[in-house]
Amino acid sequence: MSSASEIHSLTMLVRKLESIATLSDEERQAILSLPAKTRVLQAGQDIARDGDKPSQCCLILDGWACRYKVLDKGRRQIFSFHIPGDVPDLQSLHLHTMDHTLGTITQATVALIPHDDMRELTTRYPGIAAAFWRDTLVDAAIFREWMIGIGRKTAYGRIAHLFCEMYLKLQAVGLARGYRYTLPITQIDLGDALGLSNVHVNRTLQDMRGKGLITLRNNTLVIEAWNELMRVSEFDPTYLHLEKRAA
Repeated sequence: MSSASEIHSLTMLVRKLESIATLSDEERQAILSLPAKTRVLQAGQDIARDGDKPSQCCLILDGWACRYKVLDKGRRQIFSFHIPGDVPDLQSLHLHTMDHTLGTITQATVALIPHDDMRELTTRYPGIAAAFWRDTLVDAAIFREWMIGIGRKTAYGRIAHLFCEMYLKLQAVGLARGYRYTLPITQIDLGDALGLSNVHVNRTLQDMRGKGLITLRNNTLVIEAWNELMRVSEFDPTYLHLEKRAA
């Protein structure tokens, strides 16, 4: 990959970090100078598997990915969805063995950054280390919200909450606006993430459409009634800890 291409790809990481923290010009340039190899992966391809010992971190540049684990009889639990700008295996810098699998949901372009270079970056620039630490804390906050959803919310509340969450995350990195965004996940993906059957997901989506809350067509979600969707899902965006959103 050319130097210009590397800089272009790593701007997604800068954009993500600046949605939750403040970076200086020097810190931005240090991130853009990281060595990275770009790969294009097909949908359903694993990036790092349960039990692997990765030597590099994966930055999502385009497409969606998820963290998941497969139980007996092929039962899958999705723990999180990841969009451009995310480094979903950042914990592999310190937890050397993967305890889950990271895989693509759609065709995706990723940048692979060696651990040694990431460690050197965070040692030289404590502000960047703090931004990564903040990112992992926000990740934990999202896990807590998902736990509340699966444990205490209805199917309606779980799906509505996820739709609100993904809109704000995508908006923060400049990939959504006007309460509209690309939603490339299937009803099976939704069910595996939220602990619901495919039939339950389908019925809930029909109900949301019928009440005029959303339009979902050709992988494009339009939130027609944002305030009502927030209300029915008890969505409070505080846990995302967004400092600013991309123009």
